[in-house]
Amino acid sequence: MNYDVRIVEKVSETLVRAGSTFLEDKKKAYERAISAESNEQAKWTMEKILENAIVAEKNQSPLCDDTGIPHLVLEIGENCIVSGNFLESIKEGVRRGLQRLPGRPMAIKGNDSQRLDQSLGMDEDPGALEAAPLLVRTVKEDVLRLHILMFGGGPAIRGKTYRVFHKHNVQNVLDEIVSWATDSTTMLGCTPCTLAVGVGRSHYEASAMMLQALVDGTYEQQNEMEKEITERVNKVGIGPLGLGGTTTILATFMKVGPQRASGVRVVCMRPCCCFEPRIASVEL
Repeated sequence: MNYDVRIVEKVSETLVRAGSTFLEDKKKAYERAISAESNEQAKWTMEKILENAIVAEKNQSPLCDDTGIPHLVLEIGENCIVSGNFLESIKEGVRRGLQRLPGRPMAIKGNDSQRLDQSLGMDEDPGALEAAPLLVRTVKEDVLRLHILMFGGGPAIRGKTYRVFHKHNVQNVLDEIVSWATDSTTMLGCTPCTLAVGVGRSHYEASAMMLQALVDGTYEQQNEMEKEITERVNKVGIGPLGLGGTTTILATFMKVGPQRASGVRVVCMRPCCCFEPRIASVEL
C-alpha cells in the first residue's frame, strides 16, 4: 500500500494530542469548578487532575493508563473527494499514533470466539488496536477534517443505550437521562465527568448522535436541556472520585437527531470520565 505520508503523519500526531491533551475550554471548565468548589477534598482532587493534564500535554504522554479505543469522525466538504487510499492512510496514521503515544496494548488476538474469551491473550503491539468504525458526515466548508476521540473502558461499562417512553413530554426524557446519569456517575469512580447524550430512532443512530455531541460540544455554552441535566445531577453531591461536593458533571453535551412518530425515543448516554473527552482534530 502506497500511503499518503502527509496524511499518515498528521493523523499520527493528532492521535497523540487526543490522548495527551485537554482542550482549552476543558481546562477553563476545571478552573471554574475548582474556584467554585467548597469541599476541600473535591477541590484538591480536581486540582490534581488538571495538574496531571498539564504535565501530560508537556510530555506528550497519556492522560490515563487506559489510553482508550480510537473513535473517528470524518467531515467531508461539498466539493471534496475521498479515496480508498485516503482512508487506508488514516488507518495507518492511527496505527502509528498508537505506537507513538504509546497506547496500552489492548488488541485481543484470534478468531471470533478466541477474541471473546481472550484465550490467545493480547497483541503486544499498541498499533494492533483497531479503531471503531468510521463515522462520516458532510459539512458546507471545502475541507476534509478528522476528529479523533479516545474512549476508555470505564465510561463504556457505565454507559447505557435504551428506549425511553416520552409520553409527549420532553421532561420525561430528561428525567430518565438524569436518573441514568445519577446511577452511572455513582458507580463510575473517575468523576467529574462530561455527560454525552445522543437521541435517535435506533440504537445505532443514538450512539452516532452521542459521538457527534462530543465533537460539537463546548464547555463554554450549554443549551437549556443540557444545563438542566448538569445541574440536577450535580445536586446529588457525588463529586470528584465520589468524595462529595458540587461538581459531579462538568457539562452535558447532547445531540438530538431526527425522530419518528413513535411513543419511544432511543437514548445513548455515556458518562465520560474525568479525562474525557480526549479529542483532537486536524484538517487533512
